[in-house]
Formats: sequence, C-alpha cells, structure tokens
Amino acid sequence: MKVYFLGTGTSQGIPVIGSHHSVCQSTNPKDKRLRVSVWVSWDDHSFVIDCGPDFRQQMLTSKCQKVEAILYTHEHSDHTAGMDDIRPFNYRQGHMPIYAHQRVIDNLKRRFDYIFETENKYPGAPTVTPIEVKNNNPFVIGDKTVIPVNVMHGNLQVFGYRIDDFAYLTDVKTIEESELEKLKGLKVLVVNALREEPHHSHFNLQEAIDFIALVRPEKAYLTHISHILGLHDEVQRKLPANVYLAYDNLEINF
Repeated sequence: MKVYFLGTGTSQGIPVIGSHHSVCQSTNPKDKRLRVSVWVSWDDHSFVIDCGPDFRQQMLTSKCQKVEAILYTHEHSDHTAGMDDIRPFNYRQGHMPIYAHQRVIDNLKRRFDYIFETENKYPGAPTVTPIEVKNNNPFVIGDKTVIPVNVMHGNLQVFGYRIDDFAYLTDVKTIEESELEKLKGLKVLVVNALREEPHHSHFNLQEAIDFIALVRPEKAYLTHISHILGLHDEVQRKLPANVYLAYDNLEINF
C-alpha cells in the first residue's frame, strides 16, 4: 500500500494569505502546506480521502492518473470544496462514487446542487454516485475492507477510516473508547495535530502524542497542521522516535 500526502495543512493552508509569520515566510518546501488530503493506492486501485480546494493542484503535482472513489471525513470546506475538479476523472472513468455520512451527502447536495441535478443537468458538470457511510458498517473499496472510525470534531461527528493496517484520522478532538478498538495493531496511523496551544475542536500536539501512545501504532504521522505549530524541522526534533511530522508530497509504502 502507498500513502501519498496530498496536503497536510489546516483550513487556511500555509503560507496564510498576508501572513508575516516565520513559518509562512519559510523557504523550506516542508513548510508549504496545502489543505489536508491523502491519496491511498495499492495494486491497480486508487482512492483519495477528502477533496479540498487544492484538489486540482494536488492531482497535477502528484501525477495521480486515476481516482476510483472519494472518501469524505466531514463537510467542512477544506475537505470538500474541490468537488468540481473531479471532472477530468469523470470524463475518463464515468460517475465518481463518493462515500460519506448522510449528513455530509445532504450538505454537498445543497452546496453543489448542479452536480446532483437529475433534470436539465448542465453538460460537462461532474457526476457522482453518493454512498452513505454508517458507523460500525464496514464497506469494500477495490478489494479491501474499509472500517469507519467515529470521532468528534468538537460537537461535529467526523469519520476516520481504517484500511488494513493503516488508519487516517483528521479533525479529531475526542473519541469513544469503543472506537479505539478499531485501531488496534496498526502499522501506520495518521492523525491531526493543529498547534501546541489547546483548541476547542482539534488535538493539539500533546494530545496527538498522547493519543498515539494510547493506540500504539508502529509509526504515526501528524497532519492538519497550522503555521503556529512551528517550523517543520524544529518540530520534528521534538517528537518521539516513532512519530513524524507529515509534509506535502511525502510518500510512504508499507
């Protein structure tokens, strides 16, 4: 399995427009972060988790040629705003299956009504097939089973996803003990770490490290990172031995 980090930034991305913060002014490519998303592939199968406003740029940079489906974590714009840019995949592949909580599907139907239109649809508009994700109901993509992991982003429900020994969780603040059972025996865990200061709806750095120690994956990668977390190289030096600060275009194979 290959995991390619399409974006590792928070909702504004890094650099933030107009910011003079040292991270935003950094020339290190690892400090440039598009909105958070990941591309997961194995054999001839290829999927993305979330489709934010940088989706087009991410597809061009990663040279991704096929997306069989999109798995959505939740409806916030930094995770969904790129839906119109799936059109080139539609032209080659037909309808795009999208997997999400029914609440998220309903939200997308309101925001992208022209995509979901069934009568007098504009020629060339994207085409999708929505598939509801329910907690404790695994589903199959390609030839692998996906296990939804239910977490809370403040007061908002969010889905993470486990595929084999890989799990991707973003925008997590709390998680029920019963959901932790779904994360046993991981080789790779990806989880959000917004900044050092506490936040009302995201893990801060210490909370993410404590969560990783609880789950005990072989390796963990931090994502959904704000510029105020600090410079990539300086933060990495402070992390435990098996914890890594992810960065855009990082590719891991396992």
